[in-house]
Amino acid sequence: MATTTPPFTLADYLAYDPGSDRRYELVAGDLLTMPSESDLNNLIAMVVLIAFGQVVAPKLLRRGTEIVIREVGPTVRIPDLMVLSPALAERLQGADRSIILLDMPPPALVVEVVSPGKPSEDRDYRSKRSEYQSRGIPEYWIIDPQRQHITLLTLVAGLYQETVFTGKASICSPTLPTLTLTAAQVFDPDQP
Repeated sequence: MATTTPPFTLADYLAYDPGSDRRYELVAGDLLTMPSESDLNNLIAMVVLIAFGQVVAPKLLRRGTEIVIREVGPTVRIPDLMVLSPALAERLQGADRSIILLDMPPPALVVEVVSPGKPSEDRDYRSKRSEYQSRGIPEYWIIDPQRQHITLLTLVAGLYQETVFTGKASICSPTLPTLTLTAAQVFDPDQP
């Protein structure tokens, strides 16, 4: 749902103070209110964060960090999770705001957990896929609780190559090669 009539610039977005805890993304100049996450999506994000924390230094993990995708037709997204490169973590160290600007390297990996409904599916499978690809993010996970699968997109020669993981098949992440995690464990944390 758009909350503004005139388009926002990137500078408008960066200066915007809504006076509340609401989260907003900027999409092609439209300021969009982000709905609250479902308990299931929060649980899934935490399961993945904990698994990532077993193979990645905590300083490289982020939840709630903004990323500027483009300045013209300004777009800023807030992925559910990110794994930063060491160079990016160093650039963000001590920053007043957890935001990845265009002059910074992209994160190594982003994760989106799909919420129920067509708008969320379109956003995560189409819009964000092309945005993250154009921003040069090497790895993008789309975790879909409704379909019970994880789509792992790997950037190859500027385009995402797709692999889908379901059930007890081990997720093979180029960014996190020592990760031991299955789709079943993501969707049912009580799985061994």
